[in-house]
Amino acid sequence: MSRIGKKPVQVPAGVTATVEGQKVSAKGPKGELFFVANDEIKLELNDNAVSVTPVNQTKEARSKWGMSRTMIENIFKGVKDGYERKLEINGVGYRAALQGKNLQLALGFSHDVVYEPPVGITIAVPKPTEIIVSGINKQQVGQVAAEIREYRGPEPYKGKGVKYAEERIVRKEGKKK
Repeated sequence: MSRIGKKPVQVPAGVTATVEGQKVSAKGPKGELFFVANDEIKLELNDNAVSVTPVNQTKEARSKWGMSRTMIENIFKGVKDGYERKLEINGVGYRAALQGKNLQLALGFSHDVVYEPPVGITIAVPKPTEIIVSGINKQQVGQVAAEIREYRGPEPYKGKGVKYAEERIVRKEGKKK
């Protein structure tokens, strides 16, 4: 029995939710998102809350139960508040700048890396060593942050590279004489 799936998802204030068969739509101040649940999941909207239940007790239905509830909760939070990921850049000469909507990264290569964000994602650079990726879709924000980090991930000896702000780099000891 899913402990997460049992709890109904409360619709936050300022968000309107509709359930049409297997599709849950949410509209809020930040935008509009939807989630289409699997056929093995039953969705109901009552008392300003969406309840998720498995159609039958098969392993597949139970495995999709908690995930469906979490996805619905994520779209409600996304249209109300949005999501953001912070990245930090460490290293001499490593920096970031905005070039229109594109992100320009100097990461020690012979050329600057230019990253064009997808529709729905905004990138801010408050400092040359800090990048903030924000949007309403949690998966898309995480994917964009991972793609930016992938250009030059943090290395374990000096900690140089692009890392998440909350990430802790496990440092290795260098050569000994």
